[in-house]
Amino acid sequence: MKLVLKFGGTSIVSPENIRKVAAMTKLLSKEHTIIPVFSAISGVTDDLIKITSYIKARNSEGANSIARKLVKTHMEIANECVRNPKIRKDLVERMKADLGELQELVKAMLLLGEVTPRSYDYVVSFGERLSISLVAFALNDIGIRAVPLTGKDVGIITDANFTEARPLMDTTRLHVSHKIDDLAQKKVMPVIGGFAGADQHGNVTTFGRGGSDYTATIIASSIKADEVWLMSDVDGLMTTDPKIVRNARLIKEVSYVEAMEMALFGAKQIHPRALEPLVAKKIPLRIRNTFNLKNPGTLVTANPQPDTQKTVKCVSAIRHTGLVDVRGGSMVGAPGTAATIFSTLARAGVNIMMISQSPSESSITIIVKKKDMDEAVNALETELLGKMIKKVDVTVDVSIIALIGSGMRGITGVASKVFTAIARRGVNVIMIAQGSSELNIAFVVKDSDCNAAVQALHEEFELARAG
Repeated sequence: MKLVLKFGGTSIVSPENIRKVAAMTKLLSKEHTIIPVFSAISGVTDDLIKITSYIKARNSEGANSIARKLVKTHMEIANECVRNPKIRKDLVERMKADLGELQELVKAMLLLGEVTPRSYDYVVSFGERLSISLVAFALNDIGIRAVPLTGKDVGIITDANFTEARPLMDTTRLHVSHKIDDLAQKKVMPVIGGFAGADQHGNVTTFGRGGSDYTATIIASSIKADEVWLMSDVDGLMTTDPKIVRNARLIKEVSYVEAMEMALFGAKQIHPRALEPLVAKKIPLRIRNTFNLKNPGTLVTANPQPDTQKTVKCVSAIRHTGLVDVRGGSMVGAPGTAATIFSTLARAGVNIMMISQSPSESSITIIVKKKDMDEAVNALETELLGKMIKKVDVTVDVSIIALIGSGMRGITGVASKVFTAIARRGVNVIMIAQGSSELNIAFVVKDSDCNAAVQALHEEFELARAG
């Protein structure tokens, strides 16, 4: 098979792990054509984001301190993950050059005292740029000819929407397929950095957090891969968070649309947009554990087997969100009310996670991330209070609970089972939303009731039997 393997940051967190991943890649390459894609080492992207925050605050000591920490970490790993002295020397020189560029970049941005979306993307893309060198040289060390390539190097062309870029797929397919075919003829394995590409002017762009999954599926679509494997430190998608329900089970198979819903409702194993490039070409995706290859993981496909079509497949929870309730008699029957409220929040940079409107049209309730609460309330009160709206009520620390499963379509009584089960636990529902697709039911509870609600629903729908 032609396989695209994407490895998460926990898979390459130490020299030992890097050697294990290299050995596994070599083993798989005996039977398959392997194109590996890598995230930054676990925690590195967070550190790079912190550097940009320190630059904005003009905190040169904070920014330089993290940069020095990153240099130390990567140089230590470079000196330990490769055994051949000549290959190690070449790796160390490459790492010194890349890390030196990062430090110079931080110094220049501190002098300017500003972080633009373009410079932000360039800084945070360094994590993958560094990790692919470590892995490529570790592969060279065990006899695999490999070359590190950033998303820009391999030919991923995006729009210029820095921090949340989208690939220009037709152009990207041409560039990526040509580059990878050329390397295949030379029997060289490309080791590709995830998370980033470049716009048409060559400026580095990023896909947002978790974007290495997106890189893997873009590559897979471009080269018509047989499968994509997302490798991390978990066995696959679970029926719920095992930290909340001990007997949570691995889900063997889900459809693309179910996986997208799970990603949007907090399944960290998949980037929400990562499945888009696979759908048209019906390329299957597996979510697998780097450290437990005996487990086949979760298969994501266009048409799951009939015996996997349970009514509800998983219960997800997004914790620590905030509820904003906007009220006003003048909202009733006034065209454009919702558009005005949403536009106001969009200008303030607030993303709306969930919406509910009363049939009387006198109130609209929205859910936002807790960190966006102050910004949302401030924007609404400044621009609309006393005009279109009369009151803004806020409830902090709420959780969104979502049940996901295509088997819910057309089945009567699902909502009744849901709300009866949580009522038995004494949990009060603050807000409800269900899409016309009937693929999920989502509702909001107090954060303190989150665990009880999840446990009740996992039990009610017998998800512990999913395995």
